Amino acid sequence: MPIQYGTYAVPRADLGYAFYEYDPSLIGLIATRVLPILALKKKAATISVITRENMKRVSTRRANGTVFNRIGITAEDMPYACKSHGLEAPLTDEDRENYVDDYDAEIVTAQILKKIFYTELEIETATIIFNTTTWTGTDLYTDNKAAPWSTAGSDAIGQIVAAKKKVRDATGVNPDALIIGSAALDNLLKNTAIIARFPGATVITKAMIETNLAGIFGLKELIVGDNIYDSANEGQDFVAADVWDYKYAMVAKIQRGPTKVEPGLGRSIIWTGMSAPDEVQPIDQYREPQTKSDIFQIEQYSEEKIFDKYFAHLMRIET
Repeated sequence: MPIQYGTYAVPRADLGYAFYEYDPSLIGLIATRVLPILALKKKAATISVITRENMKRVSTRRANGTVFNRIGITAEDMPYACKSHGLEAPLTDEDRENYVDDYDAEIVTAQILKKIFYTELEIETATIIFNTTTWTGTDLYTDNKAAPWSTAGSDAIGQIVAAKKKVRDATGVNPDALIIGSAALDNLLKNTAIIARFPGATVITKAMIETNLAGIFGLKELIVGDNIYDSANEGQDFVAADVWDYKYAMVAKIQRGPTKVEPGLGRSIIWTGMSAPDEVQPIDQYREPQTKSDIFQIEQYSEEKIFDKYFAHLMRIET
């Protein structure tokens, strides 16, 4: 656990884990599945990442007594700079006592605090991933809105297979994941060609189709973002907005290994000097006597980093 410098805050690891234990809506958060966590000891520095340039062909043949042919490992030096993300929530003594018969006020405060905190990080990741400024040109982007997934007879399978080939042709590596929002998943579950992949089934359930979707596309993983937030201004009625835009889908090679040398899309870099080395950030608690409140605070130093955009292909799937 990081040292608390110059503060009287008390780390509350129990509240950090309470969020994961009691809040089922966390299931909709996928940022660290798309860009897995890479814990580093420096706040800002340069790291070396493996790029697609290592797929060059080199002859292995040699004559007796001659030197061996050699390869050069190509790594790109990439700068990063972790930024501080923080949020806090007060719990007054009056509220703590007022709701004592209804719920544990500390746990509820921690859940709401971390839900809002991680939703904001999720929005940052979604903005980076579903980005038509980064993914542009035929090698990186395909506009399929003329044959949208919301049309049950659309060739969604063919579109995904074509996107896979784009990644393979650009990098020499097969992508392993499809990244979509929940609205796109709902459309895939109604797709006639996908339903036809279950001949003889008396009842085709949503669970059956969802479980087998990745395999239908020849991928290892289906990553579905199901998180929403209130996009209305303060004081206005609730307006639900999807974090992951329904108009886009991405096929990608996820960098899942414990190090940064595996080829892949990118990472969520966390500075361990002031953050926990995983996604269960502890909550700190300190007293604010002038308001007769306990303040619960969460902080993380991180940066979402794309290592090589060619390890992914972005598709426009709706008008």
